[in-house]
Amino acid sequence: MFRQDQIAFVLDSQRELLFTKEPTVEREMLGLIPVLDSFATIIMGVRRCGKSTLLHQLIKQRYPEALFINFEDIRLAGFVDDDFSRFHEEIIHRGIRIICFDELQLVRNWEMFVHQLLGEGYQVFITGSNASLLSREPGTHLTGRYLSMELFPFSYSEFVKFKGIEINSNSVNAYMQSGGMPEFVKSGEGMVLNRLIDDILIRDISVRQAVRDIGVLRQLTVYLLSNVGNLISATKLSGMYGIKSTTTFLEYFSYLRDAYLVEFVPQFSYSLKSQARNPKKVYALDLGFVSEVATHFTDNFGQRFENLIYLHLRRKFRDLYYFKEKGECDFVAIVNGKADELIQVCYKIDDMNFQREYAGLIEAMKFFQKQAGAIVTLNQKDLFEKDGLIVKLIPAHEYLALK
Repeated sequence: MFRQDQIAFVLDSQRELLFTKEPTVEREMLGLIPVLDSFATIIMGVRRCGKSTLLHQLIKQRYPEALFINFEDIRLAGFVDDDFSRFHEEIIHRGIRIICFDELQLVRNWEMFVHQLLGEGYQVFITGSNASLLSREPGTHLTGRYLSMELFPFSYSEFVKFKGIEINSNSVNAYMQSGGMPEFVKSGEGMVLNRLIDDILIRDISVRQAVRDIGVLRQLTVYLLSNVGNLISATKLSGMYGIKSTTTFLEYFSYLRDAYLVEFVPQFSYSLKSQARNPKKVYALDLGFVSEVATHFTDNFGQRFENLIYLHLRRKFRDLYYFKEKGECDFVAIVNGKADELIQVCYKIDDMNFQREYAGLIEAMKFFQKQAGAIVTLNQKDLFEKDGLIVKLIPAHEYLALK
């Protein structure tokens, strides 16, 4: 149990640290944070992707009077739901109406306290490192009372700005190697990502979901990160690592997805049963994870490059699919039930692969009745027009710079 003076001391020291931190790259999502009276704003994303920094930037730019509290502060270890009453007294004492919580999900029954604050007219911002915050926990007390957004590691544009380098194919290769986790981009120290992944597996999955065999979870994570861009099926994995149940694999997939380590892209179909039945493509939520953890014997540029374009699309679109009939199209972005973008990805177009990539994209364009599509390459540029259909070859650095 905390005394009110202890809470006040932590609040004051965190605020002092907040306003003495060195400025960093302004995140592109800063102007897109949803704000609405009587609604909590929840910002989700993988650990260490910059959620706290985004919250700091929001406070400094728009709400300098806001109260900020980070529950990962070791001085708040042992904070329980009963302590919210003294925290509430401190809020009233300070007369502040905007409250920013960092990693609030660490405290049990947090959603009840947020519901109370909203009822009292406070503006509330929350960060969290697990997507289940948007499903299970807020379900009872915050239904219809929160707006959500996702924050990802540095985009390519943020990466080149942070590094102070030019937008070209060389910086694309550099970004493809390092990914966008801010601490790793700054330090280049691989142990930063290794420890982060371990932290996610233990704190966000093993403890939270009562997964006892952390060794198997690590092995599965390495396998998935080693196979980005490939088709994955729980049924075909059955028997690996001593797991015979496909249900267990599906549960592990869900945990890893909720923790923002990997995501699974389904094959497009108008039938939900077909989507569930067909294998899904796996992608990492940061390419640095692939570089540091995956077990490759080759550089595997093609799959990394495909993952790179996936991450760009994932920032723009929630519903992404791959298309497969006679040929294949890597990405179909769906908006309001209709195809918005059709994207084929190929690190380098040559005589061996051009017809395959082109034909797969054309097939998808005809299927979705789209006049235009694109093949993203590392540095090739071209334009093909035939029968009223337009296919652009576009260099990655140009494509990634598009908003």
